[in-house]
Amino acid sequence: MRSLLFVPGNKPSMLEKARKFAPDAFIPDMEDSVPDAEKTAARNTIHDFLPKLSKSGILVIPRVNALHTGWLEHDLEAVVGPYIHGISVGKIDTPEDIKLIANLIGELEDQADLPVGKIKLIPWIETAKAIVNCYEICCSSDRILGVALGAEDLTNDMGIERREDESNVAYPKSVLCIAARAAEIMAFDTPYFRFKNEEGLRDSIATAKQQGFKGKFAIHPAQVNPINEGFAPSANEIEYARRVVTAFEEAERSGRGSTQLDGVVVDVPVAKRARKILELTDSD
Repeated sequence: MRSLLFVPGNKPSMLEKARKFAPDAFIPDMEDSVPDAEKTAARNTIHDFLPKLSKSGILVIPRVNALHTGWLEHDLEAVVGPYIHGISVGKIDTPEDIKLIANLIGELEDQADLPVGKIKLIPWIETAKAIVNCYEICCSSDRILGVALGAEDLTNDMGIERREDESNVAYPKSVLCIAARAAEIMAFDTPYFRFKNEEGLRDSIATAKQQGFKGKFAIHPAQVNPINEGFAPSANEIEYARRVVTAFEEAERSGRGSTQLDGVVVDVPVAKRARKILELTDSD
């Protein structure tokens, strides 16, 4: 999952239009993109659209409202069923939050005759408390397939402005990526809000990729292709990876554990990284 496209749940026209695009996952949204007065309408609209979205073959992962809002249980009741792959939920602060949500989902799976554990989770890490508890949150349920950073809410919680270059959330991003990797799940980057600035988006993707993120949320369909391209290995990366593997295998045949390529040492970790790039290419 490289691109995860938000679609406001209270806009039937946008949900219909979204079906023309091909992100790796649809995220019909009941949370931040929906005004409070429209929450019920969004819930009902998404419920009705799930069969259509599911027919596309693209993963469907609705985002529900947070625990403290009082809307969560009704949101889950509306969407847990055979048409979704998972649930995205914001404002997670502790492992206990996840356990409570996982139990609610389990009860609904049972009612829907689904295998318990089928529905996956993507929690949003959006507060200072969540950053401190990040690894424990990542490990708190087998349902969790990845975690997402919410930079807007995090900077609000910290009482700071969100910088366009996101330098003031570099530390939380690193914490989340390291925690996700340690828990063997994916890390998803925060949305890029200047959706008409493709150059800025591509810079943001390149930085996120180097930090360890595996995908990014999109707030506009025009962001999907740049995200997919940015998180896939480039032609140059693939070619260099092939050269690295070839050079290392030649060194191994000569009884050496390292060699050099273009003046750079190639040893076991470098060769492993190159092979991972080639594995991604083969899987595509």
